[in-house]
Amino acid sequence: MLFSSLSFLFLFLPVVLILYPLHPSARYRNGLLLVSSLLFYAWGAPKALPLLVGTAGLVWLCGLGMEKGLRFCYPLAVAFVLGCLALCKYLGFFAGIFGAQLGFRLLLPAGISFYSFQLLAYLFDLRRGEIRAERSFLRFLLFVAFFPQLLQGPILRYGKTAPMLAARAVTWDGAFYGMRRFLIGLAKKVLLADRVAAVAASIYASSGYVGTGALWLAALCYTLQIYFDFSGYSDMAIGLGQLFGFSLSENFNYPYTALSITDFWRRWHITLSLWFRDYVYIPLGGNRVNRGRFVLNILTVWAFTGLWHGASWNFVLWGFYYGVLLLIEKLVIGKRIERVPRLLRWLVTFALVNLGWVLFHLTDAGQLAAVLRGMLVYAPTDWRALLALDASVAPRLLTVPIALWLSFPVLRKWVPEKSGPLLSLGYLTLFGLCVLFLVSASFTPFIYFNF
Repeated sequence: MLFSSLSFLFLFLPVVLILYPLHPSARYRNGLLLVSSLLFYAWGAPKALPLLVGTAGLVWLCGLGMEKGLRFCYPLAVAFVLGCLALCKYLGFFAGIFGAQLGFRLLLPAGISFYSFQLLAYLFDLRRGEIRAERSFLRFLLFVAFFPQLLQGPILRYGKTAPMLAARAVTWDGAFYGMRRFLIGLAKKVLLADRVAAVAASIYASSGYVGTGALWLAALCYTLQIYFDFSGYSDMAIGLGQLFGFSLSENFNYPYTALSITDFWRRWHITLSLWFRDYVYIPLGGNRVNRGRFVLNILTVWAFTGLWHGASWNFVLWGFYYGVLLLIEKLVIGKRIERVPRLLRWLVTFALVNLGWVLFHLTDAGQLAAVLRGMLVYAPTDWRALLALDASVAPRLLTVPIALWLSFPVLRKWVPEKSGPLLSLGYLTLFGLCVLFLVSASFTPFIYFNF
């Protein structure tokens, strides 16, 4: 089930919101959210539900065992979580590397990359002594399966979430903020991401008329699509969390305003970046090592980051691309980048990010090579013939400058924080537009749903 589906908006969510305030106890509300979360997951992936529950159960038991001094529990739990992730997501990829052919296809459970990292963080923090093991399996399972963030994050940390599992309050101000945040995320997905996605898809599907200008336009459209798609989901998750009294971590901070690649990765998918920093980069030694080891640390982290996103060579290349760019910034350019005019820094960073999303998006090696060649070696575009191939593309082009403008914090000064009749009417109108587009448009899944 997707947040942008009519079944979620008009059936699942209203029922949960009606039932939630019927009893004030945390036990009742946790139980309702747990049942709702398992139903939410089983709605679209019933065969994957036993793996989710079973993995959470094993990690919970091993966490209790770790506190009792059972040394085998930690490696057992880590190996099981990583083994399930590797088996479901990477077995076919690594088999292909060694020339083997699998005679079967394993199920890729929705959200496995997210909940696996959440479980690993719990085990790592427990081993470091930063948290205590959760005594209640039902509370632990809710921490893992909480439906607002189950499929695409933000990635939760148990230390921050545990107090909210024990007790929390829902206020009118918090509920209004949550609903407003949810509607903003829904509008990002439906009114912006899905519309610019159609432009990119049409250009990449065309042949014979596509030149350098069209390919850069397609790259820009996908750049905007993935931002509004993923940040829109994060907004909806944070908003839903607020409706139930949970404060989820921010996952985006206007990444396309970044003035360097380092700055970009401080703003994009923040909870994943922090996960790799805390559990991979720093344990490897971080930057407190010699230059050769530092280079190896950066490339290792970005190899894992690329593979986390998918079992395909383009993701490996994408990770290596960002690893090299970060090394150039840190070892070659250094603080001299601050002398460059801000506009030029932004233009270069944004162009490099656009190229990066091309590597991320195109999984076919032949198409990827042709597109990169076309972007970097000028060739004219037959715009009239290209637009004639799909009449629906032209009106969607109007969304591109609007989406680019809204990827900057331009509305912060215009939209008041406090509620009022006019603001409420505006959000109701926004919701009505989203529903209208959902009813009339074709189905477009969230990009990060695949990870």
